[in-house]
Amino acid sequence: MKGKIVFEEHMAILETTAETKDFAGESGRFDEFTEEILDLDDMRLAAMDRTGIELAILSLNAPAVQSILDTDQAIEIARKANDTIADAVKRHPSRYAGLAALPMQDPQAASEELKRCVKELGFKGALVNGFTQRGEEDSAIYYDIDEYRDFWATVSDLDVPFYLHPRMGLPSQSKNLEDHPWLRSSPWGFSVETATHALRLCGSGLFEDFNNLKIVIGHLGEFIPYNLWRMDARMRFSTRGYRGKKLLGDYFREHFYITTSGNFSDASFRCALETVGKDRICFCTDYPFERMDDAANWFDNTTLINDAERRQIGRENAIELFKLDME
Repeated sequence: MKGKIVFEEHMAILETTAETKDFAGESGRFDEFTEEILDLDDMRLAAMDRTGIELAILSLNAPAVQSILDTDQAIEIARKANDTIADAVKRHPSRYAGLAALPMQDPQAASEELKRCVKELGFKGALVNGFTQRGEEDSAIYYDIDEYRDFWATVSDLDVPFYLHPRMGLPSQSKNLEDHPWLRSSPWGFSVETATHALRLCGSGLFEDFNNLKIVIGHLGEFIPYNLWRMDARMRFSTRGYRGKKLLGDYFREHFYITTSGNFSDASFRCALETVGKDRICFCTDYPFERMDDAANWFDNTTLINDAERRQIGRENAIELFKLDME
């Protein structure tokens, strides 16, 4: 399919490249991987052309800003990354758009940077790499707490999507994975960490306060669609501390979009389609952590959807979600 739109597509600046080394894949690939994630011109555009991707909405790699302990430095790096994305959009306005990196160490600064990116740079929303560390290495701040209500008010006022992207949990806070560091990473921990954060948002009363929020998570829903029925069923018995007025499933289906990034499986896709429906799923690749070719070859050939549904998931849902000036 030609004309696909993708938006879990990562870039980096020199200050954040080293953080991706563990995810570069096979031994010896880091130099090639670094070139790919820094490149915003010929190499990336050639891959997009080859795989039928018309537009990529770029975002900063993980954990990047979210792992910077010093708030002033986090603000500086976020701004530099966003300016780098904006420069790429200026060079290739028909091929790129931007999602803002945000210094969530300071909710007010994050709000101001999001407003700058949307109103001045024309960005389409934000992508934040999970919880934020601040001041101390052993800190993990999640965005369901009251400290972030004014930030969410900004997101609501701007009416832009917020992509909650994975990062690894801290060793001190994941004792059940001790001596198994691979479990903290992308095979398992990414989804556990992100799904838990997403469910915290659902259970915090956030969507009662701001009923137009649109949250995006990747990898075909980070395990949530597979277990959503059971979670709702068990909520009949376990609601202590739950501040929502609806079932988790209601919030998830009303406020969340999920993408195909890095999960090119018919079995998972079938579950997502049956759980949230084709209106809430978007095609993405997770480049350069995944190959655009692998993502496109799977999506263009899966028999679970017809051509009209393929166009909807591969293009039209993103146009509506990000209010893109495209047909």
